[in-house]
Amino acid sequence: MKKIVVAGFGPAAHRLVEALQQRGFDGRVTVIGEEPRPAYDRVALTSYLSGVSAEDLAYPVPSTAVTRLNSRVTGIDREARVVTVEGGEPEPYDVLVLATGSAPFVPPVPGAEHAFVYRTIDDLDAIRMAAKEATDGVVVGGGLLGLEAADALRALGLRTHIVEMSPWLMPRQVDEGGGSVLKSHIEQLGLSVHAGAGVQEIVTDDRGRVAGLRKPDGTLIDAGVVVFSAGIRPRDELARASGLEVGERGGVVVDSGMRTSDPDIYAIGECALAGGMVYGLVGPCFTMAEVAADRIMGGDGTFGGADLSTKLKLLGVEVAQFGAMTGALDVTYMDPVAGVYKKLFISDDARTLLGGICVGDAAPYTSLRSFVGKPLPAPPSDLLFTGGGANLDLPDDAQVCSCNNVSAGTVRTAIADQGCADVPGLKACTRAGTTCGSCVPMLKQLLEKSGVEVSKNLCEHFAHSRAELFDIARVRGITTFSELIAQHGQGRGCDICKPAVASILASLHNGHVLDGERAALQDTNDAFLANIQKNGTYSVVPRIPGGEITPDKLIVIGEVARDFGLYTKITGGQRIDLFGARVEQLPEIWRRLVDAGFESGHAYGKALRTVKSCVGSTWCRYGVQDSVGLAIALELRYRGLRSPHKLKSAVSGCARECAEARSKDFGIIATEQGWNLYVGGNGGFKPRHADLLAGDLTTDELIRTIDRFLMFYIRTADRLQRTSTWLESLDGGLDYLRSVIVDDALGICADLDAHMERHVATYVDEWRATLDDPDKLSRFVSFVNAPGVPDPSIVFAAERGQIKPVVA
Repeated sequence: MKKIVVAGFGPAAHRLVEALQQRGFDGRVTVIGEEPRPAYDRVALTSYLSGVSAEDLAYPVPSTAVTRLNSRVTGIDREARVVTVEGGEPEPYDVLVLATGSAPFVPPVPGAEHAFVYRTIDDLDAIRMAAKEATDGVVVGGGLLGLEAADALRALGLRTHIVEMSPWLMPRQVDEGGGSVLKSHIEQLGLSVHAGAGVQEIVTDDRGRVAGLRKPDGTLIDAGVVVFSAGIRPRDELARASGLEVGERGGVVVDSGMRTSDPDIYAIGECALAGGMVYGLVGPCFTMAEVAADRIMGGDGTFGGADLSTKLKLLGVEVAQFGAMTGALDVTYMDPVAGVYKKLFISDDARTLLGGICVGDAAPYTSLRSFVGKPLPAPPSDLLFTGGGANLDLPDDAQVCSCNNVSAGTVRTAIADQGCADVPGLKACTRAGTTCGSCVPMLKQLLEKSGVEVSKNLCEHFAHSRAELFDIARVRGITTFSELIAQHGQGRGCDICKPAVASILASLHNGHVLDGERAALQDTNDAFLANIQKNGTYSVVPRIPGGEITPDKLIVIGEVARDFGLYTKITGGQRIDLFGARVEQLPEIWRRLVDAGFESGHAYGKALRTVKSCVGSTWCRYGVQDSVGLAIALELRYRGLRSPHKLKSAVSGCARECAEARSKDFGIIATEQGWNLYVGGNGGFKPRHADLLAGDLTTDELIRTIDRFLMFYIRTADRLQRTSTWLESLDGGLDYLRSVIVDDALGICADLDAHMERHVATYVDEWRATLDDPDKLSRFVSFVNAPGVPDPSIVFAAERGQIKPVVA
């Protein structure tokens, strides 16, 4: 029986074992990994700090492999063809595959031993523990992984600094212009960027704990956590010790078939030096694994290099690079206000696309990457500025998925010959879209261009979109999920359609979300009328319309927070959030708040959150209208309005825009003549300024127009679709919207008006109704078999005079 030993158990090793299994290998495969767990998805490593478990990241272990975890190969006896394993039995081999990966580069500076690296799940566990005792963190390295590490520190609550030796961030992916725009985006998030800076030492206190990082110019950056993410070095120590050929700057030298200088030993992944290059991206490493498996099985597969194109979202900013970063000619588009930078590199005859860079808007990447080295498919201005690249026909040899080396031709074959009619089918047939997911939009485009209608069904249980289900329930007077699925669906429903239908029914009938069977349809937040937090506690958010609150009500909030030991925070939406309430405490807390005149702020629901305001003409010498009065009126009018996604609003009393109205789903800015109404704005990963829908409206005209805007959105938007993307998806965009809700082009405005009036007339505060209903109150327990017992796993620590969650 042929014996294959794989040294290392990362993504490349996992792909090798899978490829051998798929090719029918019937010998013994032994995989020896240093970590205590099998291979996992390192591309998604950062998500581990935001709640994704190690099990969620793990790849399925191939059934044909023998795995030795927590083990390290320490030597290779090439003559006897045996590897020695630390603390274990040696392992004989007929074929040895080195898949030892790489190690983070840590510069030789004083104190570096006290810093962390960002490579494994154990590394992230250590960083998370250290962050609990720190307020500031520094990441050394402004490349792909460095920015991911910075995002992780920020998510852990640390004030975060990025130190990058090059003059700008991501120097391997973007040029100086792109780096400048990227830096601006990142600094707007509150991170500090130190470009063109090095590291002199890691400073520690008298107890040996990290206290900061000192730059060569003597500047000290205070920090309790320092993470090095400044590049990688191939782990080639086994190869060196056994006399295999290695590169001058590291890496196990391999030929095009991934064979080392010993024909019985292969090397794949980040430890391999292929064609004089070490590859640090998952796509090339997977291709190496496929080639090695093919050669081991007697094939003639070759590795001829790889596409190093990159598209990703870092700290909420889209960044993409494809092809070359130089050319005889270039075409550049830069919008510093929107934070967008795009550049194409073109041959000297202006005919051939050589490469491109995108920061802030990576839309051109998907299509244009495939045309590198080919004639320009359209004028550069169309490709960059007008979105003309979106509908290009890709040649069959164009690479769609660089992670798994899938071409457009392969996808088309799967559609035409294998009957793949949706994105999940294409993923299963081709592997495209199964790693980083950035090629999924192109898969949809190829389906549509192949004549396959991409399904807009809500889920497998309903052959209708959300908008269609809304109309069905409205026209037929359906009031329950059971009735809707019995008449217009199939099966028992799922976690996609149940909350969506619950939202539809709440929008139509304004009934309590916990009435009857509706209670079983809700997600966790709506089920307990509160936002669940990272440690299993909940937040309490009373409504404070317009941010206006009396001293008496402030005192009540303070007393409740004190008596229940809650963390208090004034939010950007002009409300006071109370954090740390256990589920069984929620009714007690809300009883006191309701008795004091508060009601639910709907922070847990897909509904109106807040209408923020400045102080307006009542107090401000620049104000031209009463912004506070209007904000309160709007919030009280639209409170509890269930919608496809959350809704935010703001009212500014003058053009100085202190309430930031143009970043909201609907925002109002006062004018000398009345009010300007803006719609379709949002913050988040892809901020968008709202568009002016109508100007100089009277208050009555304004409210009528908002009524219609919201109801038309609620009726026609897709599940979890914000107003910004809904507006962009409308055929005709803003002009069409204006024709419908201002000019009544569809003749539905009277119906929209009546629907809103029904909502306003039937509104009931959900928490007040819950407190009056013993059946609803019965759900607020930590343990159904011990109603009075609190959850013992909930633990808090003190920070700045308040509680903070302690998560194991």
